[in-house]
Amino acid sequence: MKILLTGASSFTGYWFAKTLHFRGHEVVAPLFAPTDSYTGVRGERVQDLRLLGVTLLGGVPFGSPQFLTLVDKGADVLCHHAAFVENYKSLDFDLLSAIKSNTYQSNILFQRARKAGFKTVIHTGSVFEQGEGSGEEPLRAFSPYGLSKGLTHQILEFWAHHSGIPLSKFVIPNPFGPYEEPRFCAYLMGCWSKGETATVKTPAYVRDNIHVSLLALAYADFVEKKLNRPDPEKVGPSGYVESQGAFALRFADEIGKRLNIPTPVELLAQSDFSEPKIRINKDIPDIKLLGWEEKKAWDEVGEYYKKTMLPIRVAVHGNQ
Repeated sequence: MKILLTGASSFTGYWFAKTLHFRGHEVVAPLFAPTDSYTGVRGERVQDLRLLGVTLLGGVPFGSPQFLTLVDKGADVLCHHAAFVENYKSLDFDLLSAIKSNTYQSNILFQRARKAGFKTVIHTGSVFEQGEGSGEEPLRAFSPYGLSKGLTHQILEFWAHHSGIPLSKFVIPNPFGPYEEPRFCAYLMGCWSKGETATVKTPAYVRDNIHVSLLALAYADFVEKKLNRPDPEKVGPSGYVESQGAFALRFADEIGKRLNIPTPVELLAQSDFSEPKIRINKDIPDIKLLGWEEKKAWDEVGEYYKKTMLPIRVAVHGNQ
């Protein structure tokens, strides 16, 4: 099928585009900025997708005239994965700009998508939104960013209903793996590559960390099912449900034995409980049906960090 996918330069978007492409689908990926403007790990993702043969269209923001023209050309599914994320960790996150960017012209867009023959729309949500996942009640948004994601879906849901096009939701937890942004796992690897002990300040939080390769397979499977059965549905795949301390130790064990380096971890006494203690997804992926192998996934993570982080350790410590 033909899939119009926004947000393909992001960590999860890259994996979604690549997995859908490998499953034989035509993926057309409009990007917010010109393709040659992406740098760092985001630039690496864009370059890899280009080499794979994914159709990348730079400078086509969601809801723009160029985007609406692209919608008019038709496709089977619109996968809206892109989101405004600037300063997403801060309480100063621009909530109103995010909602505007995420839903721009969506009233017109849904009407034109329906006319162009789109069978369904799939929006990506976050377990950190209000009302998502499972954990401490009430299920409040973690941040203004999480709030923006939840409000975005409500707006899209409103216009989808009025246009008569089904809207489904795919909720992601904490993905990790190759081509990740410098977040928790990259922090751990950064410490170990310099021969340092990684400290975990919030080991008591119970979170849902999932291999991005498994998440991407679950996403592709969901997209394919929604083409054949486009009625609105929501799914939230779950991975390793455990404390962040336990996950850090799991990651240390799996990476340490693959890279043959020390991976010391210190779990600090947690004093900051400004976020909900527990927030997890609820749907367990059928890994046999999806054809996913846990060992292979860990091997891929190890190989990626061997290429990107291990040279730092060699430079600092020589051949020790």
